[in-house]
Amino acid sequence: MASKLWEKNIQVDHDVETYTVGRDREMDLYLARYDVLGSIAHITMLQTINLLTADELSQLTAALREIYAEIEAGKFVIEDGIEDVHSQVELMLTRRLGDVGKKIHSGRSRNDQVLVDLRLFIRSEIEDVVHHITTLFHTLQAQSERYKDVLMPGYTHLQVAMPSSFGLWFGAYAESLADDLVVLRAAYDVNNRNPLGSAAGYGSSFPLNRELTTQLLGFASVDYNVVYA
Repeated sequence: MASKLWEKNIQVDHDVETYTVGRDREMDLYLARYDVLGSIAHITMLQTINLLTADELSQLTAALREIYAEIEAGKFVIEDGIEDVHSQVELMLTRRLGDVGKKIHSGRSRNDQVLVDLRLFIRSEIEDVVHHITTLFHTLQAQSERYKDVLMPGYTHLQVAMPSSFGLWFGAYAESLADDLVVLRAAYDVNNRNPLGSAAGYGSSFPLNRELTTQLLGFASVDYNVVYA
């Protein structure tokens, strides 16, 4: 019987598996909180299409919130022999809730699950970077104003050419950061689309409400083409 979610009835070369998996379990810890948030949105949607009862939703939501608290407290670990964060969360749910815990995977593939985790993680990271860049921008602008009358020579071809100022140089770096914010905004917009419901790349036969999970997770829109997602 297969011991991993993706494993079939063939023997996988150990070195190949080690090379391809690498530090996945370690890196998955960065995705843990987002995996839980994505799962809460997913099960909320499942209950609206009658794939979960209200009681099952209540049990799963409470257990997921407990797991989220453990993640935030730094107590969450991916156990030895467990492949990834998705498997660990599902294992914890089944230990606490029995078969109800397994229902969290209904209408969902590991493919779109990890995509959601990554989108939420990247969105958060971009927001953090933008915050720090904005702070630095305002600092440079303040220095530009402060030192606008402090002169320095402007050089061309290694020769003094024109009078300049320290303020002008501070302002130049500030303006470059403004361009960086434009690029980050574009990256944010491309990333901020919901892949949940694309399943393994061809959608699901369940009547999934992708608009609801989009709203719950704060995405701007869905990834409409499930193959592209």
